[in-house]
Amino acid sequence: MDFFTSMDISASALAAERTRMNLISSNLANVNSTRTAEGGPYRRKDAVFTATPVKEGSSFGAALSRANEARSVQVTQVNEDQRPPRLQYEPGHPDADANGYVAYPNINVVEEMADMITASRSYEANITATNAAKSMALKTLDLLR
Repeated sequence: MDFFTSMDISASALAAERTRMNLISSNLANVNSTRTAEGGPYRRKDAVFTATPVKEGSSFGAALSRANEARSVQVTQVNEDQRPPRLQYEPGHPDADANGYVAYPNINVVEEMADMITASRSYEANITATNAAKSMALKTLDLLR
């Protein structure tokens, strides 16, 4: 695997984790949203990651590297949570039903915070991998001088 391939893999992971972090932020911001444009309460969103083979040339080195099959990551889909909303008795609320219950998003703040920490750690790990690849490339250039 060459320098640019390793940077492409890390860059794809950084973009995927950024998307995941944006979805988590949206979930936390809408934890009390009872009304959306589609109707009903906000639905939690989650990213689906898919590993895709890295496109390399048809050289002998590329054929050898396919044995290990380096993969990048992409967000292929954003799923909406299908769990039923959380019902809370608030008869004075403008979105209350005939029985006085308001449908709130079924978002667990603790789960979202755990996901946020995981996404943050993954982002940091990919930054570290990018910096290591950059450092190795610079060391190689220094050796060639």
